[in-house]
Amino acid sequence: MRPHSTRRLAAVLGLLGLALALATSPALSQYKWKDSRGQVHVSDLPPPRDVPEKDVLQRPNLAVRPAPPPSAAAASAASAPLLPSKPLLDPELEARRKRAEDEARARSRADEARLAAQRAENCQRARQQLATLESGQRLVRYNDRGERIVLDDASRADEAQAAQRAMAQDCR
Repeated sequence: MRPHSTRRLAAVLGLLGLALALATSPALSQYKWKDSRGQVHVSDLPPPRDVPEKDVLQRPNLAVRPAPPPSAAAASAASAPLLPSKPLLDPELEARRKRAEDEARARSRADEARLAAQRAENCQRARQQLATLESGQRLVRYNDRGERIVLDDASRADEAQAAQRAMAQDCR
């Protein structure tokens, strides 16, 4: 072979490799989604925020990272144990996930506060009931037919035990 044709072949192969690399790199970073009218969109930018997650058909594979140079890989392998690398995520998706976690924590705190307020109210009622039962005053209850029933000592003791159980459960 002549030296001139070898150089030309190397140049053509180099250009072909560059064209192939340039042709495949945009394909790795494509988003594909359907809008509200059912029209399919393809873009290198993420879909608008009003597009529901179920309508996003394709996301770019952002977890693909270029391999570090051999010298850097050897240095990092020698200095640190092998840990799974955290894949790169879509910033918008990460923000949505974080927002959802924050909302879940806020709901949990609100539920805990509501339960604490309910326990405090139950505790206060049980203390008042126990104070009334221990006051020695005559207590009257009405049955389901509307008749007055005076609490005797046994009924008073039973209700006092129930109030103390409620206090033990709710007064912490």
